[in-house]
Amino acid sequence: MKNIKALVVGAAGYAGGELVRLLLQHPAAGIFGLAGHGNAGRRLDEVSPWFRGLLPDGVEYIETLDLDRAAGADVAFLALPAGISAETAAELLRRGVKVIDLGADFRFKDAAVYEQWYKKPHARPEMLEQACYGLPELWRQEVAGASLVGNPGCYPTSVQLALAPLLRAGLADLSQPVIADCKSGITGAGRKEQQHLLFCEANDSINPYGVAGHRHTPEIEQGLSRLADEPASVLFTPHLTPMSRGILSTIYVRLRRPVGQAELRRLWQDFYADEYFVRLLPEEVWPHTKWVAGSNFCDLNLKLDERTGLLVVCAAIDNIVKGAAGQAVQNMNLMFGLPETMGLTQIPMMP
Repeated sequence: MKNIKALVVGAAGYAGGELVRLLLQHPAAGIFGLAGHGNAGRRLDEVSPWFRGLLPDGVEYIETLDLDRAAGADVAFLALPAGISAETAAELLRRGVKVIDLGADFRFKDAAVYEQWYKKPHARPEMLEQACYGLPELWRQEVAGASLVGNPGCYPTSVQLALAPLLRAGLADLSQPVIADCKSGITGAGRKEQQHLLFCEANDSINPYGVAGHRHTPEIEQGLSRLADEPASVLFTPHLTPMSRGILSTIYVRLRRPVGQAELRRLWQDFYADEYFVRLLPEEVWPHTKWVAGSNFCDLNLKLDERTGLLVVCAAIDNIVKGAAGQAVQNMNLMFGLPETMGLTQIPMMP
């Protein structure tokens, strides 16, 4: 019986639509309502035709958010641009609704960092302390007890999961920056009309963007520093690639002391031995974005380059599942005491 009532705010976007897809198949959660701004008053299956005939009675339409009506929900997913979620989250929490924010408003503990990188004051800096950073494989117990979760960004999810075993073991040399070279599918830019996202602009091409200034940089640094329990910096360069969904991150880091390939591999095997969604691939089998498409998996592999002394770690995720909506549902499961994998065991779509 579906007894958790979930409100999706921003239902017409890619992340919001993915939330709807996952919630429609969830055994214990149902869609309480769909909210949005630009598409308010329209049927979701008009905006997103793949939902035709699948929406429950009473929730076919995207509505303007009514906070008093929203009080009937158990949890609200906010798939909104940075800077918009904070006030909405405050009102929902005041009405007893748990909140999972897929935007950036609750990913940072320091409002000054948010303001520096997002170029706007934080609307509710006093709420940052109560927010939990929702990367379940790393902070599971905190998520389980939280009422407000900042869902991680897609790039930061891949980089943190890739490096967590090394950082927790204190084996990374953080006296110099970690290098993260990352590629994303076009859905990472959101569902919007912009020239560089047009088929003829993006197809048969790949380009870097946000060089030495992407907003996910401080989130990655915050996460790596927390894992290592010492300051970490990252040289992060994202690239736009001509695929719909997926992230491939290739990360380079120096070791604090000599460690062999076998010992490093055991470190990752032991760290993720009980994690359903993180898959360490066999040696010399490198992650493909297609192998995780449509799923909540993160595929990893690593290799020590003895010639340069650098450790290379690769991670692949679906940017709108494990990098957004799937991770949000994973967090919801933890917050409501459900099995963490519930509603998220979809097999990847290949080809």
